[in-house]
Amino acid sequence: ARGKLLEQIFGDRDVITDSDQGKSFRAFWDFLMSPSRQDELSDLLDTVFTLPAITGLSPDRRLKRIHYDWLEAGEHTQRTVAQLSQQLRRYLDDQAYLENRRIMDVLHGIEAKSLALRDNQPQGTFSEIDSSAPDISLPMERPLYSPPIKPVFNDAILPGEHAALNTDILFDQVVINKDKLAGEIRKALQLRPQIMLAELIEHCPLEQGLAELLAWLSLASEDHKTLFDEIHRDTLHWTDSKGRQRSVHLPRIIFNR
Repeated sequence: ARGKLLEQIFGDRDVITDSDQGKSFRAFWDFLMSPSRQDELSDLLDTVFTLPAITGLSPDRRLKRIHYDWLEAGEHTQRTVAQLSQQLRRYLDDQAYLENRRIMDVLHGIEAKSLALRDNQPQGTFSEIDSSAPDISLPMERPLYSPPIKPVFNDAILPGEHAALNTDILFDQVVINKDKLAGEIRKALQLRPQIMLAELIEHCPLEQGLAELLAWLSLASEDHKTLFDEIHRDTLHWTDSKGRQRSVHLPRIIFNR
């Protein structure tokens, strides 16, 4: 009821303020509150009263002070509005007091019922909440979509002064036949349940160097039966394309049937 009353009061006030009469009164009051405009009006009235046509009419001299009468009437209107505001504030204070008193009565009732149930508490779960805090997901916290940046490559080849561009390396690719290596593992496991990678490489030397060794390691990682012994380590040797001896130390890898 209080909310509806306040809504009606402030709604009517807005209607009055937005009406033509309300706008006129506001502009008129602003005019009365402006000392410079009051002085301007006094000068204009003095000028008008000195005109021969006006002097012949014998005007009432009180018209020169009419703006002071307007100011007194405006103050009376403002005092009326102030009285209405005081009455409204007093009404709200009374309503707030009654509302607070009602809330206290409700709390005292809850407290009395809680004390009465102190020795006879309810058993089991009688109230549940989904979470102790709300899970807030704000739409504006999500990052905006940003298109991926496509790099721009300059494919123009700048010839050197005395250097010739050698493109043979682009076509000299090393291809490792992993199926052949997997076949060697299956063939070896037909004769024994386990075999180490070092034994396989001793039987099938590395012809493609490090690339072939990586292929063996790839097969070992893909087979879930393969064991990696971190305690024991093996050393593998091979000869690269330039005839140099190469070696690598790695954990012992055991293939199982």
